[in-house]
Amino acid sequence: MAASADLLLLPLLLLAQGWLGAGAGSEAVVCAATACYQAHWGKLSAAEAQEQCRKDGGNLATVKSEEEARHVQKALARLLRTKATLEMKMGRFWIGLQREKGKCQSSSLPLKGFVWVDGEEETVYSNWYKEVKGSCISARCVSLLQDLSLTPHPSHLPRWSDSPCGSPGSPVSNIEGFLCKFNFKGMCKPLSLGGPGQVTYTAPFQATTSSLEAVPFGTAADVVCEDETERKSHYFICKEKTPGVFDWGSSGPLCVTPKYGCNFNNGGCQQDCFEGGDGSFHCGCRPGFQLLDDLVTCISRNPCSSSPCKGQATCVPLSQWGNYTCHCPLGYQLDSSQLNCVDVDECRDSPCDQECVNTPGGFYCECWVGYQPGGSEVEACRDVDECAAGQSPCAQGCINTNGSFYCDCEQGYVLSGEDGTQCEDVDECLDPRVSPCTNGVCINTNGSFYCGCQPGSKLTPNGNICISDLTSSELPARFPQERGEGDGERSTSPLAAVSSPTRGSEGLSRGTSTTRGPLFPSEDATASTSLEMLAFSGPAGIWTEIGTHLPTATSTSKSTEKDSVATLSDDGTDDGQKLLLFYILGTVVAISLLLALALGLLIYRKRRAKREEIKKPQNAADSYSWVPERAESRALENQYSPTPGTDC
Repeated sequence: MAASADLLLLPLLLLAQGWLGAGAGSEAVVCAATACYQAHWGKLSAAEAQEQCRKDGGNLATVKSEEEARHVQKALARLLRTKATLEMKMGRFWIGLQREKGKCQSSSLPLKGFVWVDGEEETVYSNWYKEVKGSCISARCVSLLQDLSLTPHPSHLPRWSDSPCGSPGSPVSNIEGFLCKFNFKGMCKPLSLGGPGQVTYTAPFQATTSSLEAVPFGTAADVVCEDETERKSHYFICKEKTPGVFDWGSSGPLCVTPKYGCNFNNGGCQQDCFEGGDGSFHCGCRPGFQLLDDLVTCISRNPCSSSPCKGQATCVPLSQWGNYTCHCPLGYQLDSSQLNCVDVDECRDSPCDQECVNTPGGFYCECWVGYQPGGSEVEACRDVDECAAGQSPCAQGCINTNGSFYCDCEQGYVLSGEDGTQCEDVDECLDPRVSPCTNGVCINTNGSFYCGCQPGSKLTPNGNICISDLTSSELPARFPQERGEGDGERSTSPLAAVSSPTRGSEGLSRGTSTTRGPLFPSEDATASTSLEMLAFSGPAGIWTEIGTHLPTATSTSKSTEKDSVATLSDDGTDDGQKLLLFYILGTVVAISLLLALALGLLIYRKRRAKREEIKKPQNAADSYSWVPERAESRALENQYSPTPGTDC
């Protein structure tokens, strides 16, 4: 309510106290705590405004807290009362919040990626009018948006608005002025007048005024007393009397006259004014307060009794002058008002090895995903070995990396699953680009494949191509056996009857070009089921299963585990001979059948030719018989012919 009343009384105060100096009407000053805020009229670019503030010893104003926003609002209110006209609707005043070209918006931060010109990059307080532009192609600057037609009110602080920064000689059209801020070691109290007179303060930043709630260190004060009989002048400078204590070096009210006594400005006293019988007077203080050496100002005997510090700040009385200071707990610092505490962001100094998390009054360190705290130092992080024994998330191979890992599959498998940790078998027999088996059959297994050949063919050394086998000596003598470990028993698994890859003439071979690791995994039930032990029976080209069609050796005992597989002899020699005899007899029978068929066909053709000759029709000449040809005899003698020896 006090601040609101102060703003409403500003017009009367300005008329009563006046605004003096060469810059009267074009600037206004408000000082509080350890800073002064000066508002200026003038259409300048943001760079020109900053340069003007810098020349006077300050910067464009910062607004880092609500308290600071109220000081700035009061400076604007004083400026607007001296200059604003009815034609003005909305005014914008530069403050020291800017964003360089190429730096984009950070929507999660209060300042949206903007930084203060004094170097502080991030503060908590913000009061944006609307969402800022996200473009990064040009610099952006912030101004305070003030409705010039309304009286400023403490509950409606000026809003922030971003815009282009303008350029020298070409300012932004709707910018009406700018605000500067000047920081000082401390402040003196305003000089008190006990009679008619005028005080003119000239601040170090070249501002001249007669109305200040606090006077900055180094300010010169020119006091003119207006008595009826004479005109007196006094000159004072605000100095640091003792560390943290600032004073004018004068005692008692100025321009005191018996004519007015305590009736003029309460005699210049802060609290009580007591008159003497001869027209003199002196100042006094209420209970609980004491009078300072200036004989005007009263301070509390316990300056902390009124709880001037706010929030987590603790009031600490000073040894002299009844002053106090506010202290903050560890992890906090005083704000611009020097009365409240704000959190210190320790993470700005990067105290952690990896991730820093700021908390009210402190911070803590975290490790990135894939790392964990290690060693004796809390902030140090070390890599987590996800591939350690018993912890690997991968179905097969696991490769650790810094902060992560990745899975790898054995040859013949590919990664699968949503998280890429499982391995899926590659069916080489279905890939048209591979064609692993030539002139034979391809059988897929987990992680590999096998090639098989028809009877009379054998595999080449690479195990992928079937070629004709013309030598009977290379026919298999027996099927290979796999014996159990330790007990010497013969394996009855179908895989035990498949030929070794090194013996291509036995009819089956494993794919060697794509296989890695053990080729016959004992636990691979899928491979055992898919193979079913191919073998051959009867004429060439007919595939059969060993367990159902292959002749078996005579044995007095059969396997109790798999009845479909024939029992083989201990050494395999008899079985090989019988198998060879079986192939020879089969071949002889086939040739005999072919010879019988050819002989039958020949006899049939001869008989048919004979039948066709008998059925052939006869012609007329067939009823005559032919006699042997003899020489032609002489014709009978003509009775009329001359007799021999006579002439005709």
